[in-house]
Amino acid sequence: MATVQRFFLSIGDLSQARGEYAQLSFDGISPASFASTLQAALREPSLWQRWKALQPDPDAVDPQLGASDPNARVSAEQSDLHTEVEVVTTLPHAIVKHRLNLLAGRVWKLHDVQTA
Repeated sequence: MATVQRFFLSIGDLSQARGEYAQLSFDGISPASFASTLQAALREPSLWQRWKALQPDPDAVDPQLGASDPNARVSAEQSDLHTEVEVVTTLPHAIVKHRLNLLAGRVWKLHDVQTA
């Protein structure tokens, strides 16, 4: 049985949270919409599949990077001038990081990881 982990992260300016591929990036401005978008990206592999299709050799992409967690939960709230995000999932850090980078680029910072 996979370990459930709780990731705590923040995003400085959510309006600047954009990934490298415009067609895959988060395009909202509210913490609730970001939480919903990230939660969907962790629960099902469609964002990963779209990213994989954009790669020069899609068949060479590690299929383990496409793992999903149908029970993943994401919450986000505005706190002063930044957004606090909490992710609860069985997915490993590498997959959470990859999905975050696709959606938000590198504007997020991981603060803590705990066993949930």
